[in-house]
Amino acid sequence: MLNSPAALHINTLTLSVNGEALLGPLTFDVNAGEILTLMGASGCGKSSLLAAIAGHLPPSFQVNGECWLGNNNLLLQTAQQRRIGLLFQDDLLFPHLTVEENLLFALPAETPNRKQKVRQSLEKISMHELISRYPHALSGGQKARIGLLRTLLSVPKALALDEPFAKLDKPLRRDFKAWAFKHIQEANIPALLVTHDEEDAPIGGKILRLT
Repeated sequence: MLNSPAALHINTLTLSVNGEALLGPLTFDVNAGEILTLMGASGCGKSSLLAAIAGHLPPSFQVNGECWLGNNNLLLQTAQQRRIGLLFQDDLLFPHLTVEENLLFALPAETPNRKQKVRQSLEKISMHELISRYPHALSGGQKARIGLLRTLLSVPKALALDEPFAKLDKPLRRDFKAWAFKHIQEANIPALLVTHDEEDAPIGGKILRLT
């Protein structure tokens, strides 16, 4: 699941919708293994910023400025080329596929021994007993972990997390946050976390407040 370390570099980035300014200019860096938390009022453009970096903005949006991941200019690449992993409030697991099939779907086609890779990944997080279950038979915490594992198995070069803890109750939220941050740091990739709750931010981590 590891990539060569690459930092995310944003320089004077602006977003507009149908010609009207929405966000920016923004300038910040996120190092490999670091999580930058983005906070701000609803509608300020937090989720749109993640979509801009990942390459999923609708045609009505315009992006200007610089957005680099290592030596790659993301604004000149397709979403598929950028390989930004996205994680949302909803796990978005395929309901008709087992846990194993969901994870196999995420693995790059060229990965050798794909089923063995999935089993080893589940064993590493002590969830191998879930391999044949369907999403409806998983708890909220199990779905959240499998969702993040699926994202990491796709070998992303960076992560964009859009309020991934919002639907979890407090005890589960605390445990999943710690688990998620640990695995993001092990993957050694930059991550952006959108949240409305400052307690979601990693302890000692940087917070960027958007207005």
